[in-house]
Amino acid sequence: MSDLLKLKKINLKYQTGKESISVLKNIDLTIKKKETVSVVGESGSGKTSLIMLVGGLEKPTSGKIIFQDQEITNLNEDEVSEIRKKNIGIIFQSFYLIPNYTAVENVALTLELNNFKKPETEAKTLLDRFGLKHRFNNLPSQLSGGEQQRVAIARAIAMKPELILADEPTGNLDTENSLMISDILFKYVKEEGSSLIMVTHDPKLANKAKRKIKINDGKIK
Repeated sequence: MSDLLKLKKINLKYQTGKESISVLKNIDLTIKKKETVSVVGESGSGKTSLIMLVGGLEKPTSGKIIFQDQEITNLNEDEVSEIRKKNIGIIFQSFYLIPNYTAVENVALTLELNNFKKPETEAKTLLDRFGLKHRFNNLPSQLSGGEQQRVAIARAIAMKPELILADEPTGNLDTENSLMISDILFKYVKEEGSSLIMVTHDPKLANKAKRKIKINDGKIK
């Protein structure tokens, strides 16, 4: 399998007053196409920061990030946003659904922003695929946590991204819904040939990935 993503000597530091805090230290990481990788580690170890960097939501202090053979480290915000819109889907622990939009409208919005011809039709197809045909017209407040996360996943993968980033995707869910969401996610990446990088505290979920990476004190172990 060819490489999809490379991180080379990535460092991330935050400046708080006179103090400099190192969050990630000399990270080298390669993700192959169609690969599933789980990222584990203690709270504050740098797992979420890694997801933010790969998704272009944060810039490293030093080092290079190469995605699809293109270095994205020094691109401006608009250029990174274009790459993210079409090629990277991000799933968060919090669902971040638009409260006054229905399930269909939340998913369709992503497609509209990418000039998709029939956004609502495609949104319904995706939601139906995730068992939400009976929830098309419900607002987020009318959905359970598991249903909201399924809508959030449908929105994240609407453009069939090459790379899916999931930051504690089952963190707010009970055991039953956690199992359902993890099954949906791994089934999707297998069927569509996407790569997945997933941060999780759940050992069972972490073990579903082909490769497990541990981050400790900002370093990959």
